[in-house]
Amino acid sequence: MENFKEKVIVVTGGSRGLGAQMVRDFASKGANVVISSRNQEVCQDLAHEIRENGVNALPIACDVGNLNDIRQLFEKTLQQFGRIDVLINNAGANVTKPATEVTEEDWDMIYDVNIKGLFFCSQEAAKIMIKQNQGKIINISSVGGVKPYKRIAPYTASKAAVIHLTKSLAAEWARNGILVNSIAPGLISTEINKSEMENKKWLEGAIKAIPLRRLGEPKDISSIALYLASDAANYVTGQTFFIDGGTLSE
Repeated sequence: MENFKEKVIVVTGGSRGLGAQMVRDFASKGANVVISSRNQEVCQDLAHEIRENGVNALPIACDVGNLNDIRQLFEKTLQQFGRIDVLINNAGANVTKPATEVTEEDWDMIYDVNIKGLFFCSQEAAKIMIKQNQGKIINISSVGGVKPYKRIAPYTASKAAVIHLTKSLAAEWARNGILVNSIAPGLISTEINKSEMENKKWLEGAIKAIPLRRLGEPKDISSIALYLASDAANYVTGQTFFIDGGTLSE
């Protein structure tokens, strides 16, 4: 995989889980990384770790459900680095409960982050990338965007919207040199789903539904992000890559 030296990578939801893995992997290849999440302290801790390895890291607190925060994120990135090469829309939200119990507040929270935030982050990035006549946007969807799951109906619907929005933006911005793709993970082992992983019965059932008979690791997703951000993927746009251990093959 190529070196990303001097490239500027913005990762929303970048302070933990999949986002933190992508931050570390891009930084290990020389990229300047912008680490964004609602928790400034956690962003700063990760930025400190990255800087110790000789790479620039900019922590920025941002709630992607807030348009003013989004504008500030991109303004501060431009002030620091003068450009943006890759945006990874990784921030996500979910509520697990029966559909009959989902509240308006639940719905709005999920869609504010998963769709509205993703769209307006992409919009701000595109304004910059159009001037550069190049850039890449990588959206994080989910296998749930095409496979129905119980008790997370609003989440799966939002991730289906991410897949379609990826196609729409790819078609609209292709002439501007902007490539837009998405990654749809299956079940990945991170601290976010730690409580489920501790439920032995649930875990055994989940693994049985995966043909490879194992959970995915954050590296499995980060490696695809590295590919899509690289020159090796310069003829790839509007696509969704399902990284699910074969879940959708059955």
